[in-house]
Amino acid sequence: MCLAIPVQLKTVSPDGLTALADAGGIEKTVDVSLIDTPKAGDWVILHVGFALNRIDPKEAEETLKLLAQTAGSASDRTEV
Repeated sequence: MCLAIPVQLKTVSPDGLTALADAGGIEKTVDVSLIDTPKAGDWVILHVGFALNRIDPKEAEETLKLLAQTAGSASDRTEV
């Protein structure tokens, strides 16, 4: 299974090919070459270091909440 997560772009390189992205307090340089005119503050879907597309902030927030709930329910499970 593949998982792509919402991240917010903090800064974009002058050539527009890479950006510093914030994923829940973890910052990482990512490839934004697939995004048309990326800007600081944009929310994007990130998969294996590549920003795949821009999303609106509300969609990003909802997705992050669902991921947090999923992670929480997974940690509540006990092995049989």
